[in-house]
Amino acid sequence: MIPVTAIFDIGKTNKKFFLFDSEFREVYKVYHRLEYTTDEDGDPCESIKELTAWIKETLATAMELPEFNIRKLNFTTYGASLVHLDREGFPVTPLYNYTKSYPIELLEKFYSKYGGKNQFCIETSSPALGMVNSGLQLYWLKYSKPEIFKKIHNTLHLPQYLSYLFTGKMVSDYTSIGCHTGMWDFANDSYHDWLEKEDLIKLLPRAVSTSETYPISFRKQSMSVGVGVHDSSSALVPYLIKNDEPFALLSTGTWAISINPFNTLPLNLEELERDCLHFIGIHGQPIKISRLFIGEEHKYQIEKLYEHFKLEKGYYKALKFDSKYLKDSNENKTKKYDFQYLNPEVFGLSQAKSNDFSQFENFESAYYCFLDELTDLQVASLKLVLDQFPVKKLYIDGGFNANEIFVEMLRIKLPNIIIETSNFALGTALGAALLVNNVEVKLLKVAPSNQSY
Repeated sequence: MIPVTAIFDIGKTNKKFFLFDSEFREVYKVYHRLEYTTDEDGDPCESIKELTAWIKETLATAMELPEFNIRKLNFTTYGASLVHLDREGFPVTPLYNYTKSYPIELLEKFYSKYGGKNQFCIETSSPALGMVNSGLQLYWLKYSKPEIFKKIHNTLHLPQYLSYLFTGKMVSDYTSIGCHTGMWDFANDSYHDWLEKEDLIKLLPRAVSTSETYPISFRKQSMSVGVGVHDSSSALVPYLIKNDEPFALLSTGTWAISINPFNTLPLNLEELERDCLHFIGIHGQPIKISRLFIGEEHKYQIEKLYEHFKLEKGYYKALKFDSKYLKDSNENKTKKYDFQYLNPEVFGLSQAKSNDFSQFENFESAYYCFLDELTDLQVASLKLVLDQFPVKKLYIDGGFNANEIFVEMLRIKLPNIIIETSNFALGTALGAALLVNNVEVKLLKVAPSNQSY
């Protein structure tokens, strides 16, 4: 039997399970999608009951495979999600979706009580994001649903809840605490005092190292179980192991997340307004990231282009980079695209008042122009985390790493950085596997400089 590490990689859409061998090669996988249910307000949410059942059933099935011997188990999940437990350790509430609307009046009351929105955002190193600032979910429950709130005895972040299902240990982990929850005071390196003032700190278990493990027996099989890790922090782990020099990561998909693991500078209001924030890395250090909603913007614009030029979906995927089209786009720098989900003005850039695709000769010229303007925004977002903490290498992973035109435009616009597309397709799950096996992850310390891009 091959000794293996089991990892649950829980995204909002796709639920994945992997087995890795001793060389951290994938030897088994399961992909699954769970249908949403609704919470008591009728809003869509993950079914914690169905998720729990699927995880236990999937692990039990894998343990029946005669060729594998599961010795390690860990979890990585999306953030901004809390599981509230009663005295017996059972969920009291649904797993509320972070897209759920936060009552405006209650939010304003909270900010006025704790120094105002701007001050609170600076102290917690996160833009004001409503339910995405998941710690505020406890404030909402306390004042909007007091009867439910009275039943809460412990609150766990989602990765630690999944670990708790097997270990019975209620703990917190810094990567989950620090992912735009509104719970962490980054300047003081401690929980924000609003939690103490609201008598909520008692609901939060002690925080432990992300590499902490506990021995268990599941179905008469002994194994070591990790405490779980936030997916963004987990995704960085393989790159930290691979590199001996500072690097940055552009993780792309619906969101493009620019991550500089070596930039620990405090945030200012201007950066927060440009969707810049901190999360906490596996070593407990703040990591500066910036976000850009490029995936949804690309989807919207490409559908409009297909409709105008009467082309089949997927046409752009066959295109190769051709400098001629970029040159044509650069000859007339008048902005031609009206962005739907992005705000170029926030970065000091302009945009068209409306889309007029009739000005383009063909799909190629229209698409190159769009990506030219989109990558201008992407460079501006990247600079938020690169300036003063320069890197020699930038990795691009996720959906846009297969877009040759997008990648080449970034190479042209960032000539001082080596840009590589990453093949860490399982980076998030792989990071969790490396952590539960106590593989040493280097922490490079970099001093700030005056260099900018």
